Amino acid sequence: QVRLVESGGGLVQPGGSLRLSCVASGSIVNFYHMGWYRQAPGEQRELVASMTTVGSTNYANSVKGRFTISRDNAKKSVYLQMNSLKPEDTAVYQCYVKVQSVTGRVSDYWGQGTQVTVSS
Repeated sequence: QVRLVESGGGLVQPGGSLRLSCVASGSIVNFYHMGWYRQAPGEQRELVASMTTVGSTNYANSVKGRFTISRDNAKKSVYLQMNSLKPEDTAVYQCYVKVQSVTGRVSDYWGQGTQVTVSS
């Protein structure tokens, strides 16, 4: 069983920064795709940022130049550095990973979500 634990969310003023962390635990052999989604009240969930095994990144247009995704396979972690935050970034942020377990099975796993609120 793979478990993801997120941290780093909170309340921040517009223009501020936050760094989200997502740590995976369990019988993981390989990490593949990793990323972050977010969902604001009344809105559909959207992809914020993702990173492939070879380090290729993809960002939503609304966060390009402000957010940076990174990963540390040794620590089984994925991060999202968020700078120049705007009120419209307010949402619940969820990390996800595609991993291979010791059984050989490749599956997607999701964190429980962490609230990010940008407000003065």
